[in-house]
Amino acid sequence: MVESGVTGAREAPPAYAVEVGTEPLDRPARNSVGGWPCLDDGQEWPECFCGDRMALFFQFDIPADVEHFAGDHLLVFHCLAHNDASDPQLVDGLLVPRYWDAPQPPFPRPFWRALLQRRARRPRPEAEPSVRALPLTLRPFPDTPGPLGTSAFKVGGTPYWAQYPEYYTCACGTDLAYLCQVPEGVDFAVHPGLPEQPYSVRADTCQMFLGNEIYLLACPAHCDPAALWPVNQH
Repeated sequence: MVESGVTGAREAPPAYAVEVGTEPLDRPARNSVGGWPCLDDGQEWPECFCGDRMALFFQFDIPADVEHFAGDHLLVFHCLAHNDASDPQLVDGLLVPRYWDAPQPPFPRPFWRALLQRRARRPRPEAEPSVRALPLTLRPFPDTPGPLGTSAFKVGGTPYWAQYPEYYTCACGTDLAYLCQVPEGVDFAVHPGLPEQPYSVRADTCQMFLGNEIYLLACPAHCDPAALWPVNQH
């Protein structure tokens, strides 16, 4: 169900609903849940502080009319053995240097990694082994104009804040810009026989950040491929 916010006078920026297909993928696709990650040459598959390789939850090409990030390839990874909410670390009003690697108490480093790749031309030969590979479709839709957008799995548009707007400034001094929203409680199917994710709702699915509402904010200056912050609300 789509929930709309308060209508305002200004026109909403371009928005795309991210729709998950049902037929499993048997070959690489740039827009996918799970699947074969499209990473820049030299970019390693992210690993958690625990030593496990993070699971690829989803990836897609950002449409050409999405401000700041047009043409980038977004990938979002999350450890299946660790599951918690994000906790921003600040100094002098800025996110700490290399905040994408900064401690997340009680953990020594984050258990997720979001990447904006700008030269991701070829998929990795190995598919994500845990999250089931499904196709994603990005469908343009008229997001709600005004201070609150539409609550949906979407890229672009205006965030629908579950609690209150959150704004952060990158360690490079650039204000982070809203990029993508994943609604609360979204499940991602996993292959059978895997250990159950901590705090998960079902044994055959997994979630990111305890299933909280997720708002991906990214650095428009592209100071680092990992310069993104996942705001969590519920």
